[in-house]
Amino acid sequence: QLVLVESGGGSVQAGGSLRLSCAAFGYMYSYNCMGWFRQAREKEREWVASIYSGDGSTVYADSVKGRFTISQDNAKNTVYLQMNSLKPEDTAMYYCAARFGNCNGGGTYNYWGQGTQVTVSS
Repeated sequence: QLVLVESGGGSVQAGGSLRLSCAAFGYMYSYNCMGWFRQAREKEREWVASIYSGDGSTVYADSVKGRFTISQDNAKNTVYLQMNSLKPEDTAMYYCAARFGNCNGGGTYNYWGQGTQVTVSS
């Protein structure tokens, strides 16, 4: 079993930055891929980025490429999402998720955190 706990959300003005954290607790061999997703009000959940725990390789959605950076600290079992040049359309609940399998984008993840709200004002 794996428990994921996100933190770092908040409110920021457009153009600002935030860093989200996702700490993993439990059986660490349950996953080899961590991802970030977001869901804005009345919209479907959207995959944002993923990182492979083995070599740190990353993939991003086009909507955040060049602005967001996913990274990991394996010693702390923590994944980060650095968000720069934030836009109002980035406003959403952000979730981290984990799975064991390929790490090339969205799809099904087995473990989910509770989410952290990011609000970007214009």
